[in-house]
Amino acid sequence: MKLLIATRNEGKAREIRDLFAGLPFELVFPADQFLEPLPEEADVEHGATFTENAAAKARYFARRGGLATVAEDSGLEVDALNGAPGAHSARFAALYGDKGRGEEKGDAANNALLLKRLEGVPEEQRTAHYRCVVAYLETPIGTPQLVEATCDGRILTAPLGTGGFGYDPLFWSDDLRMGFGEAPLAAKQRVSHRGRALRALIEVLVRRYA
Repeated sequence: MKLLIATRNEGKAREIRDLFAGLPFELVFPADQFLEPLPEEADVEHGATFTENAAAKARYFARRGGLATVAEDSGLEVDALNGAPGAHSARFAALYGDKGRGEEKGDAANNALLLKRLEGVPEEQRTAHYRCVVAYLETPIGTPQLVEATCDGRILTAPLGTGGFGYDPLFWSDDLRMGFGEAPLAAKQRVSHRGRALRALIEVLVRRYA
């Protein structure tokens, strides 16, 4: 069965390929289907929640690709910041950062802003949670199958390790007792929000189609 995976993020694509390895599904990505980024795509993930964004992304790519589609939205929720950056995790610095300072972009800018917002916050108050919502749509007009998962940890005061992507260098995993930035992929997949959510979806798909 062919599944369109609705992400252009190489870090996420690598983890998703690994989770589906050996299963009877053929994964294709937007570039594989010649789905070039259109201006409207930038507005797809502007919902207030991970669920809204995942469902909207699944419907958008299912409509464009004409295939059963898997989409996810995920991010970091920091307790000391009242759950921020949350659904704005990927655009945290772009939305809330100081536009007049620095040349950092993307992940580097997001991490820098997170550390700035947490300056002076003691370790015991730096608790945080990664959250992931995965949406599966068989057709563009169907009702999405939704699964959600989290993993718990805290925000470090400086990056640790060079692996992962996004906020991983700053996230200490309670389960692994190490930072996601230094964790081997197999270990991270076992406990991560994305790994847990996608394994739950895979169980549904295997029961239904395999």
